Amino acid sequence: MKKKFFIVLALIVMAVLMMAGCKKKDELVEITLNEVAHSIFYAPMYVAFEEGYFEEEGLKVNLVNGLGADKTMTALLAGECEIGFMGAEASIYVYNQGAEDYVVNFAQLTQRAGNFLVSRDLNEDFKWENLIGKTVLGGRKGGMPQMVFEFILKNKGIDPQKDLNIIQNIDFGLTSQAFASGQGDYTIEFEPAATALELERVGKVVASLGVESGKVPYTSFSARKSYIKKHPDVIQKFTNAIQKGMDYVQTHTPEEIAKAISGQFKETDEKTLVLLVTRYYEQDTWKDNLIFEKESLDLLQDILELAGELDKRVPYEDIVTTEFAKKALEK
Repeated sequence: MKKKFFIVLALIVMAVLMMAGCKKKDELVEITLNEVAHSIFYAPMYVAFEEGYFEEEGLKVNLVNGLGADKTMTALLAGECEIGFMGAEASIYVYNQGAEDYVVNFAQLTQRAGNFLVSRDLNEDFKWENLIGKTVLGGRKGGMPQMVFEFILKNKGIDPQKDLNIIQNIDFGLTSQAFASGQGDYTIEFEPAATALELERVGKVVASLGVESGKVPYTSFSARKSYIKKHPDVIQKFTNAIQKGMDYVQTHTPEEIAKAISGQFKETDEKTLVLLVTRYYEQDTWKDNLIFEKESLDLLQDILELAGELDKRVPYEDIVTTEFAKKALEK
């Protein structure tokens, strides 16, 4: 009888715990995050997904691939997502267009460009002057990949408009397919596309734009001003989760990071995934905190001006807030 009592008691306890777990899951705040691209370049964010950091903060985050900063920003302004993840240049454009409910950057993830220059010549001894007279599959006009590339070219004494032919009418994410089909002498690619071209013996990575350009505020998380004002708790919880992901990549090896994010890149084998993570890891891609510094925005606006994409500089205090990133560091 006593044994039966304890069995019943154990079943009741298990039922209560299961109900509590269901309740907790039901209480998660659901939001949508629209990312500019799905790339290993953004490893800390995927760590937050795979390690359950968003759930720990009480959030259920649905991830959508926007396939370009212009499309991600459009979705954010249209209310199709609560948070956008893209280059901060998009928020500058929106602000200068006079939008009343403009977009504010609340956390910076990457501090270097994440793309690579791939050559068709598998045996090339690359020098930047090799690009003169050649055709490069580049990025969208006004987008960070293209502007950083032009920034590097100008620093090397190469005129982007006169010294080479840069094709800019291929949709984001399709340049590697175009290159594989025979277009261009060079292409600019994120991972895993750059390494995929190498493995297929179609091209060879000859330069890292992240190394050549130095530290730039390449991608950040942003939300409409009205949403941040109305839901500061959600923004804080989201930022806390991303900071945990940042802490993880700072304290783990490329092998461990690759294993942690493998669920996000099921089409990539383990050996290749480690190679890709290592490439980003070794060039100091990720910050150790999410604070978007004023100096970073100043540099970004310098790059925009140099590219001829900025008529008026934007006040740092208007399109950047460091409140949430600083609090996330204190946790």
